[in-house]
Amino acid sequence: MELNIRALEDSDWDTLLSWWKWWRWPELSKDVLPMNGTGGLMICKGDIPIAAGFLYLTNSKAAWLDWIVSNPEYREKDRKESLVLLINGLETVAINEGCNTIISITRNKSLMDIHSKLGYTVDKNPSYEISKKIT
Repeated sequence: MELNIRALEDSDWDTLLSWWKWWRWPELSKDVLPMNGTGGLMICKGDIPIAAGFLYLTNSKAAWLDWIVSNPEYREKDRKESLVLLINGLETVAINEGCNTIISITRNKSLMDIHSKLGYTVDKNPSYEISKKIT
């Protein structure tokens, strides 16, 4: 069975929350995500969701790729391939929206390696995500 890519749907929300919880990420609210939680892509194999990520579009030629998360129970050989498909798919969306740069943050070594192999510049110096809920 082949991997397929599709737009995120409202019905994916509970799946994403469970994955973020398993990976010990903060619980996100839809209103801080692009298109209220549907502004991204999902990679599936048949009916099995494998990975998802979001793309923030801006008023510039840059897009922000973030919140890449995967199904912790999916252990097949094509897991890494699904992440490559996801990142490439989000890149295609950015290009189609007129962007010429993608920015992303991760501390996950595997994702850094995948980004590097896809031609992204990966700064080996650690950085820190800084956020504040203001309302």
